[in-house]
Amino acid sequence: MFDEMPLRTVSSWNTMISGYSQWGKYTEALTLVSFMHSSRVKFNEVSFSASLSACTRGGSLFLGKQIHSLLLKSGYERFGPVGSALLYFYVQCCGIGEAEMVFEELRDENHVLWSLMLAGYVQRDMMGDAMEIFEKMPVRDVVAWTTLISGYAKREDGCERALDLFGCMRRSYEALPNEFTLDCVIRICARLRILYAGKVVHGLCIKDGFDFDNSVSSALVEFYCDCDAVEDAKRVYENMVGEACSNVADSLIGGLVSMGRIKEAGMIFYGLRDKTLISNNLMIKGYAMSGRFKKSKKLFEKMSLKHLTSLNTMITVYSKNGELDEAVKLFDKTKGERNCVTWNSMMSGYIHNGQHSEALKLYVTMRRFSVEYSRSTFSVLFRACAYLCSFQQGQLLHAHLAKTPYQANVYVGTALVDFYSKCGGLADAQRSFTCIFSPNVAAWTALINGYAYHGCGSEAISRFHSMLDQGIVPNVATFVAVLSACSHAGLVDEGLEIFHSMQINYSVTPTIEHYTCVVDLLGRSGRVKEAEEFVIQMPVKADGVIWGALLNASCFWNNVEVGERAAKKLFSLDPNSVSAFVILSNMYALRGRWGKKTKIRKRLQSLELRKDQGFSWIELNNNVHLFSVEDKTHPYSDVIYKTVEHITATINSIVPFNYICSNNVD
Repeated sequence: MFDEMPLRTVSSWNTMISGYSQWGKYTEALTLVSFMHSSRVKFNEVSFSASLSACTRGGSLFLGKQIHSLLLKSGYERFGPVGSALLYFYVQCCGIGEAEMVFEELRDENHVLWSLMLAGYVQRDMMGDAMEIFEKMPVRDVVAWTTLISGYAKREDGCERALDLFGCMRRSYEALPNEFTLDCVIRICARLRILYAGKVVHGLCIKDGFDFDNSVSSALVEFYCDCDAVEDAKRVYENMVGEACSNVADSLIGGLVSMGRIKEAGMIFYGLRDKTLISNNLMIKGYAMSGRFKKSKKLFEKMSLKHLTSLNTMITVYSKNGELDEAVKLFDKTKGERNCVTWNSMMSGYIHNGQHSEALKLYVTMRRFSVEYSRSTFSVLFRACAYLCSFQQGQLLHAHLAKTPYQANVYVGTALVDFYSKCGGLADAQRSFTCIFSPNVAAWTALINGYAYHGCGSEAISRFHSMLDQGIVPNVATFVAVLSACSHAGLVDEGLEIFHSMQINYSVTPTIEHYTCVVDLLGRSGRVKEAEEFVIQMPVKADGVIWGALLNASCFWNNVEVGERAAKKLFSLDPNSVSAFVILSNMYALRGRWGKKTKIRKRLQSLELRKDQGFSWIELNNNVHLFSVEDKTHPYSDVIYKTVEHITATINSIVPFNYICSNNVD
């Protein structure tokens, strides 16, 4: 119809441009804008607003700036909707500096621009600038308050500040919270696990009539589940009626699944009249988490519509059940529609099944297809590199990470610190740690663990105290790392002090791993008898690792009596413990008890037990090569052995062996 119009008015052009934009056909809309201008049709305020909106959504920076220059000639930039569309274009498509210039030019005549500029700062996580402009705003409405609160809520360490701002909003009486504000604040309370504050906000929802809002009710259910208040979550769900109930049901099922309460989640799920795609996926995941893989597969097969999300979930289910071939088949079926989650699920599947090299190969393929990364991509792959001790591959991956916005992410950063620590790059681990924005307890623990693993006890303890100074509360894993560091560094008193402070100061109940560290700590320092008494008085039953640590210490300090008792306990747990036989045999040899040594050796031979073979490895051209004693499985083993013989012969020809021996005797 438009093409056949004898006379096209500016209104008809505006209608067509707006129509294309509303249907998401931004290229067609922008083509029409260019055609309208070349047809010498004079733009009005609606034309400029619609054109700038199309440029923003279509990401057309060049055409948007051309329209801006045309706008300056027309004088329409001071018209409210046009100025707002112009600033929104610069905020979304240009640098924040250019947006600030537009804002400074037009702000006095258009109060809407303040909210748009505030949103621009929040979008870029420039919260200092956002706070500054918020304080200068002539009118602070509910949109401005909600924008600022949500900005802080998105930050790793911003939830407390966001909650404080909500309190300021309530006390200021400048604006009443709407459903978006309340939804955001409830989710903040969930992240902080503050039950009483969330209940207060729930009361406000009821008072202001938002308790039946779909989004608010879903947030309330998730909040109560996160705070282990399941009965409250169920009450919120039961109060909902109609179609909106299905979304709240999804939240409740998701909360119950995350808590491991799969049976209760199933009761909600099978009680639903209309089961959504989300609820199906949640139950598939829930059954897999509880080891009921058959139920997961049965539910998946029953689904009439298998969305990509369902396929991604099932790739994970098959992988966790050890059915890697089925996971690969499903992955192949997703060809052409795969997203980042699909690739991550398959890479995680390979790693879960011990095929770390395959995960790295899949990442190379993923890069070839130019698939967008997520933080999980890097977290998963750094784990693979750490397991393979593939330093070169990890460094290459780190270079890719540096080009993404995830380097400061706490989860990715923690995986990176762990990788460098396990590969011996403590300096790189420390540098990676400093790049993390607001490191949490897991990040600190990874760093402490790295120093402990390499025997740098003093540095590990120093990092532990730095963590405490930052107000980070240590967890079970942190104390294992710190006690291990004390053990390797011989810091007995410090280690015992930390162990005794666990429950008193941090409400962390010691586990078998912590007791093992203390036994090792005492044993390494020569306090073998004290270590034995500690084991006897432990409130938990000692396992083979603890008795093994005591036996090792007894052998090192030549305490046969304690060693024999430890070995006896070890044999009662594992009659075929090769390490116990070997250590006991060595201990008898040190004392000159050759008869007992021979008896132990004969018993070991009669059981036909062998120690696990040791390996060494080297990384060359991104490949890890394994070697063991008399190993000839390597494809170039003949060349390697000849090279070793040549090196040995060369050394002997330069400095004769008998010369070295004679010098040592003198």
